[in-house]
Amino acid sequence: MMTNIASLMMALAPQEGFNDTAIAGIKVFRSSAYGSRGPMCYSQGILIVGQGKKRVYLDNQVFDYDPHNSLVMTVPMPLECETFASVAEPVLVLIVDIDLPQLTQLVRLMDEYHQVPGDLNETRQPGYFVAANSDDMTCCIERLLQAMQSPLEAQVLGRPIVQELLYRLLALDNAAPLYALALSHTRLSRIDKALSFLHRHYSDSVEVEQLASLVNMSPSAFHRCFKEVTASSPIQYLKKIRLNKARELLQLQQLKVKEVAQAVGYESPAQFSREFKRYFNQSPGASGKAVL
Repeated sequence: MMTNIASLMMALAPQEGFNDTAIAGIKVFRSSAYGSRGPMCYSQGILIVGQGKKRVYLDNQVFDYDPHNSLVMTVPMPLECETFASVAEPVLVLIVDIDLPQLTQLVRLMDEYHQVPGDLNETRQPGYFVAANSDDMTCCIERLLQAMQSPLEAQVLGRPIVQELLYRLLALDNAAPLYALALSHTRLSRIDKALSFLHRHYSDSVEVEQLASLVNMSPSAFHRCFKEVTASSPIQYLKKIRLNKARELLQLQQLKVKEVAQAVGYESPAQFSREFKRYFNQSPGASGKAVL
């Protein structure tokens, strides 16, 4: 079945990099080259591999996602990634954005059937988990890919199949972070609110006290929960977001290093260049094309 899934993904990804599909919020990523370990920022979403393998490095942890294991990012997170791919066997990844209203509606329904974990605020909830692909989930993925081969079927069947995919994920034993994202009173959902603010205002001067106040937490509790979810302190996270945004600007626009530094919130171009080189192991001027 996984061979068929890889073929269906290949048909949806004729180009290297990100390929849009007939369903908004769903893309297929393709890369035909090995990508060495390097920093990048993952968005909130479900990442399903049809072929090849990705290895993630996060806070002294190393884990893979591959055709047997999907990666669920409940919050956007800077991390390091290595890609295992070749021309003969390109890596293929289906990326499904998490529709929060759809997820919230589903969790409310599951709560009516007493399926929501009861200790969501008493245990550590990281901003990701690796989901072992069950047979039901694999069948769901294949049907979603088949539907996307036709624009009409994608519009008619896409959203219900995505809802089923979320349901299959919620049925897993380690899906607590996904429940926590949908429930407004959990620590993870409050950190997600702070992260949304940071991603909108990354170029501004942002204080930890300001973020803590935004989500009604004390600065010390906020700092602790923030690191539990993202594996970074708020200041480290903001710096990584700024540097990743800077690399995007350098790749997409013909801007001077000084202009990019100012655009992402750095007052000193020299400091920006030092931190960029330390983070990406290359100067801003030599920044190459990024991968997923």
